[in-house]
Amino acid sequence: MVKSMSKETGISSVTAFCPGHLSGYFYPVIGSHPSTTGSIGAGIVIREGVSVRVSLSDEPSICARRISFEEVVLEEFTDAPPLSWLAGQFPCTVRIETSCTLPIGAGFGLSAAALMAAAFAINILCDAGLSPRECTSLAHEAEILHHTGLGDVAACQGGGRDYRTGAGTGAEIIRYFDITDPVYAVNFGPLPSPGILGSPEALGRIAAAYPGQRPDTPAMFFRLSRLFAEASGLLTPSVNEVLAECDREDVAASMTMLGNGVFALGKQAPGILSAYGEVFELHMAASGVRITGVQQ
Repeated sequence: MVKSMSKETGISSVTAFCPGHLSGYFYPVIGSHPSTTGSIGAGIVIREGVSVRVSLSDEPSICARRISFEEVVLEEFTDAPPLSWLAGQFPCTVRIETSCTLPIGAGFGLSAAALMAAAFAINILCDAGLSPRECTSLAHEAEILHHTGLGDVAACQGGGRDYRTGAGTGAEIIRYFDITDPVYAVNFGPLPSPGILGSPEALGRIAAAYPGQRPDTPAMFFRLSRLFAEASGLLTPSVNEVLAECDREDVAASMTMLGNGVFALGKQAPGILSAYGEVFELHMAASGVRITGVQQ
């Protein structure tokens, strides 16, 4: 719990944005505390993430929405235990409103993005005085406690293609800014993270599948991600079918972790993926979480 008392700031609301994250492969590290728990691994921080608006409220509340590009509400949730836990760590009562365009629970790192943006925004609204590292640590702890992610929060501290060298949010992260073309994705529905990250058996299979190499090029990243997906036991029939088609057309592709979907690179990728569902165009992010607005 944050110890400082909230001060009168004259601020009515704060908006923050955090990019999402495509995880390619990872090695789970289970420590004695959330700060020492997380994952080593590689992924891509994506520009498409979550915008969060927080405002002071008499009663705590949450509204999480997925919207179309025409701002039509496609999904709406009012129950998000990780966000509720996070809000409870601050010395004021807030309403949290999140907005994204990508499917929720589909392996795009949106849980981490929402937590990161919310932590940074509430910190300013409540005048809690936390450092960026402390805000990040709270978001990471919320993910770990609720089994919604391991390394996404750490990755979303910055942009690029990330390689996390240790668990938690303080370990060194090597970042490559070498993917200039869009990455395309298709999704077949949720693959609930808690059921996997809360299962010692599943984590054991994932750990055994970890390739143990740093991906110094995009081609190496996709190759290692694909080897990991196949060895992890997480491939679904739908994902397997799409990957086989990508192989036939020599398109680099792998499974979204943890999501029931595929992400692929190359000009032929959208044409292949469009035969299986809505295609999402993703772009490598240049930077991580940031404050986007303060309303007096």
